[in-house]
Amino acid sequence: MTAAASAHDARFDSLTAWVGKALNADRFALAPASADASFRRYFRVTPEGSWRGHATLIAMDAPPPMENCAPYLHVAGLLAEAGVHAPEILAADLERGFVLMTDLGTRTYLDALDAASAPTLYGDAIEALVRWQGATRENALKSYDEPLLMYELALFPDWYIGRHLERKLSAAQAKTLAEAFRLIVAHNLAEPRVFVHRDYHSRNLMVSEPNPGVLDFQDAVVGPITYDLVSLLRDAYVAWDEERQIDWAVRYWQRARKSSLPVRADFATFWRDFEWMGVQRQLKVLGIFARLYYRDGKPAYLDDMPRVMGYLRAACARYDELAPLAALIDELEDRAPVPVAAL
Repeated sequence: MTAAASAHDARFDSLTAWVGKALNADRFALAPASADASFRRYFRVTPEGSWRGHATLIAMDAPPPMENCAPYLHVAGLLAEAGVHAPEILAADLERGFVLMTDLGTRTYLDALDAASAPTLYGDAIEALVRWQGATRENALKSYDEPLLMYELALFPDWYIGRHLERKLSAAQAKTLAEAFRLIVAHNLAEPRVFVHRDYHSRNLMVSEPNPGVLDFQDAVVGPITYDLVSLLRDAYVAWDEERQIDWAVRYWQRARKSSLPVRADFATFWRDFEWMGVQRQLKVLGIFARLYYRDGKPAYLDDMPRVMGYLRAACARYDELAPLAALIDELEDRAPVPVAAL
C-alpha cells in the first residue's frame, strides 16, 4: 500500500468514527456519494432506520491544509438566510475537515435536463439566483476584484496554451493576450456587484424540494451580476442554442428588475455584459480543465473543452475589441492542434 493510499484509508476511518459520534449511533452505512474538482470527497450516510427524520445524510471529507471548511459553513448560512435551498449543516470539525449535512438527493440538473424539463428547471434556478443576489450585503464575502479575475485568466496561458497546446507565446502574442485580459477585466469590473456563487451550473444544482438544491458554493464572492447567469446558461457540461439562452436571460433580467436588483436598464447592455463576463469565465474554465487533466489526472474534463471553446469563439466573433484574441487563439491552435481524442 502506498503512503497516499494509507493516508486516504486513515481519513476514511477517522471520518467513519466521527460520523458515529455525531449521530450517537453504531449502525450506519457510509458509501461514496460524489467527488468534485478539488480534494473534497462526499459520502452518503445511511443510518439504521432514520436519524431525526432523515433517511440519508452527507458527510464531507475536506482534508486540511488543502481544503478549508470554514468558507463552506459561512456560505451555507448566507444561502439559507437568502431562502436558497442549500444543505443544512448538522455537525462540523474544522480542524479535521469533516462536515455532516443534510442530503439534497442524487439527481443533478445535468441528469434531469432535456427539452421538456428545461423551462421549469431553469425557471426555478433563476428564481433561486434572484433570491441569492437579493441578499447581498457588504463585507459578507470577499471581493471578486481585479487581482482575482486576473489570477483566473492566467490559468489560460499557463495550462491551456502552455500545457495543452504545448506552445510558448512570443513577445507579440503575450502582448496581445495581456491587452485582451485588460479589456475583459475592465468590462467585468464595470458591472453592478452582488453575491456570486461562482459555479452555478448543472452539476451543482440538484433536483429537490424546494428546487433547486445548491451545492459547491464555498468559493462565493461579491462580484459582477452576470457571472452566475453565465455559469448557468453557458454551462460547460450542457449547451443550448442561443435563442434559448437569450430567452432565459430576458426572463432573468425581467425578474431581477422586478426585485430591484442593479441590472442594466437596457437589455442589450446587460447582454453585452453577459457575453464579456462569459469570455472571462470560458478562458478560466479552459485553463482549469487543462490543469485537472495534466496536474490532477482527471481526463473527463477534456471532452468538455470544445463546448467551452465554442462559447468563447462565438462571443469573440461579435465584438471588434476581441478580434485580436480570437485571431491569437486561431493562430496557436492551427499551428499546434492537439486533438482531444489523441490524448
